[in-house]
Amino acid sequence: MERTNKLTEGSVLRSLIILSVPIILANLLQTAYNLIDTFWVGRLGNVAVAAVSVSFPIIFLFISLGGGLAVAGSILVAQYKGKGNKVAVDHLVSQTLLLVSVVSLLLSILGYFVSPFVMHFMGVDKNVFASAVSYLKISFIGMVFVFTYMVFQSLMRGVGDVKTPMYIVLGTVILNLLLDPLFIFGYGVIPAFGVAGAALATVGTQALATVIGITLLIRGKRQVQLHLNDLKFDFPLIKKMAKLGFPASIERSTRALGLTMMVFLTATFGTLTLAAYGIGIRILSFIIIPAIGLSMATSTLVGQNIGAGKIKRAERVVKLSTIIGFIALTVIGIIAFIFARQISTLFIPGQLATIKASALFIKIMALSFGFVGVQQALNGAFRGSGNTIISMVLALISLWVLRFPIAYILSIHTKLSQVGIWVAFPIANVLGALITLIWFSRGTWKHKRITEEIEMTDETAKEVVIEEGGLG
Repeated sequence: MERTNKLTEGSVLRSLIILSVPIILANLLQTAYNLIDTFWVGRLGNVAVAAVSVSFPIIFLFISLGGGLAVAGSILVAQYKGKGNKVAVDHLVSQTLLLVSVVSLLLSILGYFVSPFVMHFMGVDKNVFASAVSYLKISFIGMVFVFTYMVFQSLMRGVGDVKTPMYIVLGTVILNLLLDPLFIFGYGVIPAFGVAGAALATVGTQALATVIGITLLIRGKRQVQLHLNDLKFDFPLIKKMAKLGFPASIERSTRALGLTMMVFLTATFGTLTLAAYGIGIRILSFIIIPAIGLSMATSTLVGQNIGAGKIKRAERVVKLSTIIGFIALTVIGIIAFIFARQISTLFIPGQLATIKASALFIKIMALSFGFVGVQQALNGAFRGSGNTIISMVLALISLWVLRFPIAYILSIHTKLSQVGIWVAFPIANVLGALITLIWFSRGTWKHKRITEEIEMTDETAKEVVIEEGGLG
């Protein structure tokens, strides 16, 4: 008999803490990959930092295109976990992994071959071009590992197991910390690969994480199990997963494309501004991780409680998550504001002009972080309930109606110049949070029933388990 699902009962605060803290730690460690790269690459100077900075949004864009499918799998797994349907959960694991693996392979091949054309199209400085293309190509070779492990994390989160991915990421980040300087600067028989060395170290450690994750799924000792005989396309289910995941992919890719367009805009002001932007964005991605972790925890809790038919409890989860997100990110923002220069110095020591520019960027953004916390918490509720279209629309508004147009107008058509790009961030954060809050208050998110819409999953999964000789 399956044990009681504790995420659908007891203290809401306790459930949020149990889920969000390991997710936050895992995401901090995951972001450490980029921060470690930036730290060591920063020792090579502005050109090297700019190469990594201009590459990051492109990689993020490609990952985002297929990432919505992992989101769909996580939402469905959470809701079926809430219903107590283990058979359907296992079937969703195999289908999500199969679908995302195929998509990631196609995107990896595409990204590898278009890398130089993308850099040329972006108008990257000739001093940065070669390093950026090299970093991009190696990153795309390892994209299959990134996607596969992303699926593993999403599925584990769906069933409420957030500690296992955290431990795996901890080990691989420590390994990456050791490999980065080795591959970037070389040692003994290992040549100095420069910027490309950072990508090599990251790909190698992510491959290791993927192998560990898949092994655990096959062994089936983490509440879910991957049945190898189930790795064949269930097209009716995949069609419905794609319908659920497509808006999430658009949301993520829209965010990634927004970052890419901001790089386009920033690059017009030169390498120094581009390097400052790269440092500021990495600090931003690091600082808002608590909000993202809270959003993911909210998504899982909302999904499981809706699956269990506990709508009122789901509402309590969202309200508490929103309050915590605003307070926590505001406090973090104040700290970032106070220590902006020291933070910048850590990543590019000795480059006084770049430090000054990036510190200003951080200060201008920092005091609006609390509103990012509000947005993330509410978007977690939308996704967990299966309302991925709403999250997609809000992302489009935030980036394409607010941030980029404001940044363009202020930087190109006012005397603010590149500072106008920095100012666009807090304006978009505040307005985006208010729009999200108004939309959420309508309450339409509570009425979607994903497990009722996908009627075939239970029967299909039972047939699979019977074929394998298991329990139906």
